[in-house]
Amino acid sequence: MKNKTLEEFSKETASSQPVPGGGSIAAYSGALAAALSEMVANLTVGKKNYKDVEEEMKLIVDKAEMIRTNMLDNIEKDCEAFDKVMVGFKLPKSSEEEKEYRKKTIQKGLIIAAEVPLEIAKEAFEIMPLAEIVVEKGNKNAVTDGLVSAMLARTAVLSALLNVKINLNSIKDEDYVDKTRKVVENLEEMAIEKEKEILNKSPLK
Repeated sequence: MKNKTLEEFSKETASSQPVPGGGSIAAYSGALAAALSEMVANLTVGKKNYKDVEEEMKLIVDKAEMIRTNMLDNIEKDCEAFDKVMVGFKLPKSSEEEKEYRKKTIQKGLIIAAEVPLEIAKEAFEIMPLAEIVVEKGNKNAVTDGLVSAMLARTAVLSALLNVKINLNSIKDEDYVDKTRKVVENLEEMAIEKEKEILNKSPLK
């Protein structure tokens, strides 16, 4: 999936096929958010006016590149997670044994389908501190790119969490659901607040 052209990927998203869907788009948003912070850091390294922050920017380049690569891999992982749920729904249900096996398979698939976007959300949130640093200390000519990075990262977090929530609605394990909902709520609050903090640091008014 990640090796498709932008046009191919957008067409597949627009088609009547269920994948790539919201979770994959959340991952792609995260990849773009990481790329923008990486770009600002790269535009800062080697500039004489930013010598004091050069080493910090190099670290951001490395961290952002790792997240960007992981996010692209997560596009495929999200599609695969959805497929696992669909495998369960396609199982036969003629006998009680088949019904029970089908139910267990669907539940296992739903947990996987919740875990993948949850990990996407967690990693997307890691982009936000990077965006904050490049907005504060990076090349001022690229500050808007750092701000867009923060906004895209917030979008990646919140959209991935929507995909967690919809799967939680069908999961029967109440302990898992309660525990995961708390993580989701916490991540939502942190992403929204962190974006506000970063945008408030913008020199653009």
